[in-house]
Amino acid sequence: MKTKEEIRQQVWQALERQKIARFPGAQGRIPNFIGAESCAKRLAQTRHWKAAQFLKVNPDSPQRSIRQRALAEGKTIYMAVPRLRGARPFIELDPKKLKCSPYAASSIKGAGQYGRLVALEDVPKIDLVVCGSVAVNRQGARVGKGGGYSDLEFALLTEEKKIGPKTPIVSSVHPLQLIDDEIPMTEHDIPLNAVATPDEILEMIPRFRRPKGIDWSILDEEKIAEIPLLGNRRERR
Repeated sequence: MKTKEEIRQQVWQALERQKIARFPGAQGRIPNFIGAESCAKRLAQTRHWKAAQFLKVNPDSPQRSIRQRALAEGKTIYMAVPRLRGARPFIELDPKKLKCSPYAASSIKGAGQYGRLVALEDVPKIDLVVCGSVAVNRQGARVGKGGGYSDLEFALLTEEKKIGPKTPIVSSVHPLQLIDDEIPMTEHDIPLNAVATPDEILEMIPRFRRPKGIDWSILDEEKIAEIPLLGNRRERR
């Protein structure tokens, strides 16, 4: 079985070799790609999307069209502050309160400028989780860029009962990111219920267990120190 890093390099290189990656390139990122906008249209046709009012969405460029569409349809978005910094580590984008267009608010800069910072306990129960991926397979396994923040955000929201055991988790990718390889999954990795490509929606039968909360065994003192929320939670354990 390939390691996660081998899978990342394989996908990043394929996207750049075939000139699918958009500026500033794929390497080291949740890669933006040609056709990302079509993924939002596909996702909007799903039952997961239609039933959702409160979404937790990653801040990366390939999912910007998803954020824009959600806001345009009156859905409220929650995005994590980079590296979960501060006492209020989530940004709320409520279209009823925004003083800008959905397009302006959907960028990382716009979200920070027009959104409202909220604490973990002030996030409502999430109806749909959208995460960025470097690679996915048809079994619902995914590989992120390696920082572990998406998994940590999910664990925190799950522990706080903002994400339930049946809350759908989806991602959007280019077909080059949909691989046949087996992807190593650990107890803290997020599995997917569906994947949107520019051409189709792939529904996955859940095969992997979801994280039930924070796995303290994988967090070093440096990461705990840089995220105030973690330090506070550890003190209350």
